Amino acid sequence: MTLHRSRTAVLALVLVAGALPGCASFETAGRAGKPVVLTTFTVLADIARNVAGDHLTVESITKPGAEIHGYEPTPRDLRRAADADLILDNGLGLEAWFQQFVDGLDVPHAVVSDGVATIGIAGDAYAGRPNPHAWMSPANVRTYVDNTVAAFGRLDPGHAADFGANGDAYKKELQRISDGLVRDLSVLPQRQRALVTCEGAFSYLARDAGLTEKYIWPVNAEQQATPQQITSAIEFVRTNDVPAVFCESTVSDKPMRQVAGAGGTAFGGTLYVDSLSEAGGPVPTYLQLIRYDAGTIAAALTGRAS
Repeated sequence: MTLHRSRTAVLALVLVAGALPGCASFETAGRAGKPVVLTTFTVLADIARNVAGDHLTVESITKPGAEIHGYEPTPRDLRRAADADLILDNGLGLEAWFQQFVDGLDVPHAVVSDGVATIGIAGDAYAGRPNPHAWMSPANVRTYVDNTVAAFGRLDPGHAADFGANGDAYKKELQRISDGLVRDLSVLPQRQRALVTCEGAFSYLARDAGLTEKYIWPVNAEQQATPQQITSAIEFVRTNDVPAVFCESTVSDKPMRQVAGAGGTAFGGTLYVDSLSEAGGPVPTYLQLIRYDAGTIAAALTGRAS
């Protein structure tokens, strides 16, 4: 779902936001003298905080647990964006809802996926467009980190060396996770090397791990899964003797449980993609998210307890 608003309407919302009682300026709501970086969703915010260290204030527009594909910005979101010193977004068509008002603001902006080797979406109305879920590959997030380091260096040149050092340390953690996933899945027979999910959000992770990807729908959409999509997934599971199937935390797992039942396989668990959890939840950071997903996938597909 794309948010269709004219630039005039967007700017009007910014003015409305400033007039709302109790809606403090983002600049006065916790800046503490540091430049403010605003990201479109929680995953990017966490990655950016690891690069920023103590030098910048990093916030996310969307909250933990939010579905980002069809998010509609509020007047407060627009005011926060206008008050930020830098905006980071994923790009690749993910935040169509965000682009409408970024274009109308005089705020520096960086796309953290720039330079990633994209994978095209294979089906439905989205066929041919780049799959936007590039952060689901730890290897790709190394590019996200490099772009974030560069953007932060332009924003705060005095701390550029610190941003670079933080980025290098974070990229080492990403590499360890990627190596572990490949190692854990190496025992799977070739015909069982498949990742079946509700949404086609795992193309990049599947590529990293040498898995064939299959999904019910390519992108989270408003409509329910079609009978054709369900049947196709069931046939794939049966033909390839897939050990387990999965679904994402921000959508109903009912269609995938139907696939598991009809396909004679196990429901392997819930995976996290578009959002981190609250601090006390299972995936409060990006590194925990990707470790959790990698561990859940490997355990279910290999039959080992996680």
